[in-house]
Amino acid sequence: MASNAKIIRKILHYLKAYRAFMLASVFFAALSALLALYLPVLTGNAVDLIVTKGKVDFAGLKLIFIQMALLIAVTALAQWIMNACNNHITYCTVRDIRVSAMRQIERLPLSYLDSHPAGETVSRIIADVDQFADGLLLGFTQFFTGVLTIFGTLFLMLAIHKWVALVVILLTPLSLFVAAFIAKNTSSLFRKQSEVRGVQTAIIDEMVGNEKLVQAFSYEEKAKARFAENNEDLRKIALKALFFSSTTNPGTRFVNNTVYAGVALFGGWAVIRGTMSVGQLTAFLSYANQFTKPFNEISGVVTELQNAITCAGRVFELIEAEPQVPEAQPALELKDAKGQVEISHVDFSYTEEQQLIRDLSVSVQHGERVAIVGPTGCGKTTLINLLMRFYDVKAGSITVDGTDIRDYTRHSLRTSYGMVLQETWLKPGTIRENIMLGKPDATEEEVIRAAKLAHSHSFIVQLADGYDTVIGEDGGMLSQGQKQLICITRIMLSLPPMLILDEATSSIDTRTELKIQDAFARMMKGRTSFIVAHRLSTIKEADMILVMKDGNIIEQGKHDALLAQGGFYAKLYRSQYEF
Repeated sequence: MASNAKIIRKILHYLKAYRAFMLASVFFAALSALLALYLPVLTGNAVDLIVTKGKVDFAGLKLIFIQMALLIAVTALAQWIMNACNNHITYCTVRDIRVSAMRQIERLPLSYLDSHPAGETVSRIIADVDQFADGLLLGFTQFFTGVLTIFGTLFLMLAIHKWVALVVILLTPLSLFVAAFIAKNTSSLFRKQSEVRGVQTAIIDEMVGNEKLVQAFSYEEKAKARFAENNEDLRKIALKALFFSSTTNPGTRFVNNTVYAGVALFGGWAVIRGTMSVGQLTAFLSYANQFTKPFNEISGVVTELQNAITCAGRVFELIEAEPQVPEAQPALELKDAKGQVEISHVDFSYTEEQQLIRDLSVSVQHGERVAIVGPTGCGKTTLINLLMRFYDVKAGSITVDGTDIRDYTRHSLRTSYGMVLQETWLKPGTIRENIMLGKPDATEEEVIRAAKLAHSHSFIVQLADGYDTVIGEDGGMLSQGQKQLICITRIMLSLPPMLILDEATSSIDTRTELKIQDAFARMMKGRTSFIVAHRLSTIKEADMILVMKDGNIIEQGKHDALLAQGGFYAKLYRSQYEF
């Protein structure tokens, strides 16, 4: 993690946009602090007007009380405006940081998202930013007024009696040393606390998001044990961090009470000697309290700021993570793709330690249907990721219509493909909105026609509100097969020039699958298609079958020719039908 100084510079970069509010905050902080400092002067003057019994200047007291009332009212107004400015600065800055974090997520490569739990990333954007907001708001609210109060009271105490003021000056810095020592030693504890909290959020996200799997595999007790262990770790580290940070206030208060006792002792001696009036001693004792109080507040602010800076550092780590490879300048738009795909001498690996794809070369002509088969982990899905440029090749190249896909904009490349995956994705909204994702300007007739082709129309019209039925995140009440049919309908509607079907009918019953295969056959006609399949019966009509194993293409050809070879494909095919 970056040093605190670097993190503070990054925070200041976000604060630049709110200079006017910062200046206003400082101005009203100064005004409220100065007015508050003048109040003890009036109190001291009032005390001096009460000399002895029968010698009270009531007229002078009345004037002082009026001045005090006006002073308190103006001070309260200045503090309200200062707090309003601080709130605006804090929450606008937090908003900007969250916007930057969300934009960064859109730019991050899949390799980052694959290697970081989703819950931890969510924790950085929500929990850590909230912690940062609390510390920043506390800092703005108390830090400026605290500093101004310290210097203001110091000046006034020196003006009243420099020798008594010297007692305050010599003893008070001890509280700063106490606060600094504790803050230094709690920094690592707060950092560890944020990390453990991020892990906890990841566990909760994983368990809640996969509750069906948890129950299906009777994982409840293990899930509870895993959470309890993490929760205990969080309790221990949070308790330790809170304990050490909580010693700041008692430590500084002990020093402050010592200062107050010293002022009372030396001030009383000065009154007896006649070098200070009783009213001045009253004002001086008030200033001693006002002088030491900011040290308590600032020590608390230091602790909160330490936590805030730690949380901000975690957010900035996300914001500054290495983004995906920038697009070429100028990048080309892939329009009206013909679908001629060349994979030439491609190498790829997710980690440096383990090579996955080595020297892979394939030539796919316009309109060909290419099936990709092989055992789990052979590189089928990886090849799809490379075609879509979710990952970039380590060596070699992939071209579409004779141009390297790295020279196209990612948007134009990906919109040229229609994807139906084994894992469905639906957004909260109506079924119609989900179908129209790929073609927002589609007419009602086009939507219904696509639904009929995908054989989803019959179950959609049976729902309470038909196409206007609202579904929750990831389909909610729909079955897995129904969700997959909606995803197929989406592709039937948009009809892109190239298709990727990754176990597109894995959750659909056999009868419906046979009907959809006919629809797919019509849809794939004239379109370059890549089909990932485990059920080999569904790819008999493919123009080319690529048999992959350990990242290499070990066999290539049509279904009948591969069966005649009697090689790996033939064994794979027979294993599904011979018992």
